[in-house]
Amino acid sequence: MSTASTDILGHPRGLVILFFTEMWERFSFYGMKALLIFYLTRQLMFGQGEALLILGSYLALVYVTPVLGGYIADRYLGFRRAIWFGGILIMCGHLGLALEGVEASISPDGTVSRNEIALQAFYFSLALIVAGTGLLKSSISSIVGSLYEETDPRRDGGFSIFYMGINFGAFIAPLLCGWLGETYGWSWGFGAAAVGMLAGLMVFKAGAAWLDGRGEPANIEALNQTVSGPLKRGHCVYIGCLAAVLPFWLLVQSGEIVGTLLTIVGLCLVVVVIVYAVRALESVDRDRVFAILALLPASTIFWMFFEQTGGSIALFAEKGVDLNVLGIQFLPSQIQSINPLMIITLAPVFGWLWVALQKRGRDISLPVKFSLGLVQLGIGFYMLFLGVSSATANEPVALIWLVLAYLFHTTGELTLSPIGLSAVTKLSIDKILGLMMGIWFLANGFANYFASRVAIAAGLDAKPGEAATLEESLPVFGNLFESIAFAAVVAGVVMFIVSPFIRRLMHGVK
Repeated sequence: MSTASTDILGHPRGLVILFFTEMWERFSFYGMKALLIFYLTRQLMFGQGEALLILGSYLALVYVTPVLGGYIADRYLGFRRAIWFGGILIMCGHLGLALEGVEASISPDGTVSRNEIALQAFYFSLALIVAGTGLLKSSISSIVGSLYEETDPRRDGGFSIFYMGINFGAFIAPLLCGWLGETYGWSWGFGAAAVGMLAGLMVFKAGAAWLDGRGEPANIEALNQTVSGPLKRGHCVYIGCLAAVLPFWLLVQSGEIVGTLLTIVGLCLVVVVIVYAVRALESVDRDRVFAILALLPASTIFWMFFEQTGGSIALFAEKGVDLNVLGIQFLPSQIQSINPLMIITLAPVFGWLWVALQKRGRDISLPVKFSLGLVQLGIGFYMLFLGVSSATANEPVALIWLVLAYLFHTTGELTLSPIGLSAVTKLSIDKILGLMMGIWFLANGFANYFASRVAIAAGLDAKPGEAATLEESLPVFGNLFESIAFAAVVAGVVMFIVSPFIRRLMHGVK
């Protein structure tokens, strides 16, 4: 427990170290993500459908692996070692991308030729980032929680500050990495992401003492136990983490397999939870677990549509939006800074709003917030559809429509996202809390994968080297955005209709 002498601005001093470590890690992640779809389509000359599937598979694995990484950190390495080793893997992955050895060419018959060895190195680099993120992502949040006692009133404020670090890194990354990558070459953009992760590791190492011993392994003696010769148990864990890169290497280039595995594993876990709840839990606990499962589809649908940001919306910005503002020409990769900027601006407003409503006895229930989040997301996509409808064959979509879309997407995110994981911790019992968290993260991975499938199904499947005209591409984007807008609003309305039923299952939990 922190004392006043070691606090900074009223919070444990370790929060400063974790804030900047996570800020730089998110800088590296979002900087690379902003460039990835364009690197796949321009440099590697993948068709839009292939590129979206690779992007979806990569992001799905990134969101699922923290479940495994959290288990390894909790059971063996401890959070600090997991963060350090995970950060090194991430940095190596970005450096691998920065080598930029893949060259592609298109023959007259439309066949794409690529250097296969360099292409596999590219996939391996993605796999390193997947494995490293799995170790780092859940561990750093766990240390933030350990800085505070369970009853410490500063706890929520500490996580809010930490969340701002995430979004500050996400804001500056596309601006800088996007500019370097699209202006001076892909190596510069991916290299900047690697430098960002290096900065995060340096901050974490330099400030280790400020963590006051938190995040160490639960059983350091077992970790140092000799297995054979100089080989210790801890070494075996690190070797196992490196070995895990190999299946990720295969999966990141096998989108069909990723989708199948996510579906099978997800359904099996849901069945296991239902059977356990029916057989082993009392009625109140059982109902609360069922409430989590009832919220799961709404969360999955929200993120499946929201995560069009790095795929279809990025391609839309490239092909159909006028990115010139007062004489400044922004790049397509840089538009991904809009969402985190709005989160930084609007998060305090929403925090004040929820408290004000609660004080007046008009607090909005959790399932209704999910409903409102979906409806706002749908309105955002309808703004994009209106923008497409206003464009002509010679005049692209005005940037204001994209900004309006991001505004509604951000307010929807702030309405739904912060309460998702909190709902799981409040509604689940301790015995299966880890399992329920795993299902929640798995649903996010599922959503990221099927975000690419939604875009492909809508017609975003241009072949390598195709340069569709503005007149040809806008109807495809318009149909996609209109369909998503309709589906999101309908999902929100359905969620609102069933919200009283879900509230009864929650038995007073807010």
